[in-house]
Amino acid sequence: MSIKYRTNNSIKAENVRLIGPEGENLGVVATKEAILKAVEFGLDLVEISPKANPPIAKIIDYGKFLYTESKKQKAIKSKARTVEVKSLQIKLGTGEHDLNLKAKKASEWLKEGHRVRIDLFLPGRAKYMDEAFLKERLDRVFKLITEDFKIAEAPKKGPKGLTSVIERAK
Repeated sequence: MSIKYRTNNSIKAENVRLIGPEGENLGVVATKEAILKAVEFGLDLVEISPKANPPIAKIIDYGKFLYTESKKQKAIKSKARTVEVKSLQIKLGTGEHDLNLKAKKASEWLKEGHRVRIDLFLPGRAKYMDEAFLKERLDRVFKLITEDFKIAEAPKKGPKGLTSVIERAK
């Protein structure tokens, strides 16, 4: 974070590269002289790049500087899109109507840009059934989904059953 110079005792470097209020380079000057120039302009001296040699300081209005920085951060945050993994659980005996409802919900989630994990829950001895039969049960749901999708993670066996992850096709 930038440090605002107010008094001489908070200054860490002897010399700073000074940038004026209009963005012009005022050269390398003593820190005390930089503070005096900032006071002369009626603005604040803010350290922009403390790790540079010599450190870079700019004469600006500190409140305005914080405001523009927060605006930049908000713009970056609004452009960032978080992708959630939504979960859908079905069982071997799930009826057609329920599968249609679940597929409709999965289509909505895919349309919003989320990934969807489809779990085929297998209780008890059903875990030992033929894997081709279980994949066919998962395919029933895939066929009902109206949105274009691609399989991000192929169906694999887990401790509770068969799991697959799908995402929207680009």
